[in-house]
Amino acid sequence: MVGHKKKGKTIALYISTIIFALIMVFPFIYLVLNSFAVWNEVDQKIIPAHFTLRSWTFLFGGATTSAAVPWIGAFVHTFIVATISTVLMVVIGLMVGYALAKVEFRGKKFVDNFILFQMFFPAIILLIPQFLLITHLHMLDTFAGMIIPTMVSLWAIFMYTNFFKAIPDTLLEAAKMDGATDLTILFRIILPMSKSITTVIFLFLYTDRWTNLLWDMIVSKSNSTITLNVLVSQMFGPYASYPGPMYAASVLLTLPLIILFLLFSKRFQEGMQFSLK
Repeated sequence: MVGHKKKGKTIALYISTIIFALIMVFPFIYLVLNSFAVWNEVDQKIIPAHFTLRSWTFLFGGATTSAAVPWIGAFVHTFIVATISTVLMVVIGLMVGYALAKVEFRGKKFVDNFILFQMFFPAIILLIPQFLLITHLHMLDTFAGMIIPTMVSLWAIFMYTNFFKAIPDTLLEAAKMDGATDLTILFRIILPMSKSITTVIFLFLYTDRWTNLLWDMIVSKSNSTITLNVLVSQMFGPYASYPGPMYAASVLLTLPLIILFLLFSKRFQEGMQFSLK
């Protein structure tokens, strides 16, 4: 009798998990299906009866109304900005986190508390000072203006600091006795040990930067720097009567992030186990 109850609970758990998983992935499935649906069936049925590539050909210049829209360029710009920004955030977070966790210096406690204090303030309060700064530095409508103000992540510093505190000091002392410098210890000993947490930090930061709309809209003033999320947001005006291409554009914006998470899912799960401890 007990075995049947346990089996029933397990089945109920699996069923509820499947239901919640379907609820989570349904929006993306809906996006994909409607991006390939014939235009008179878009948003008319959950699963369209007929499919076509018309929305995608329209998106990439298959119609005169969309021929001038720089989708490929916007995708490349988004990749450049998101990748460089995220790498800088990870490297800076790695180095500052190591210093706060393992290096003794005057004012260390103050810096640690100041970073924690700053995390409680919404980033939007820095929007005007950042805009004034890049304006005075003539960085409007440049990749530098989109990257430099976002290259420091206090959250990354906080995560690395707490992770490095769990690493035994005896390991680092042994390395120093062998003549290793702090940079050698950081990049040859600490970094290989922190691959999982680095994956978590990288994926979260990359997702946030890839989908950053507000700052990109402020800085980008031309097609030479426009990013994919800005381009998608601009479609809601002139292309509001073309829902099929809108869904195709949304898939184009979302798909790279899903592929990235699938490629690093194992290390992401390992890193999340530590971050939730």
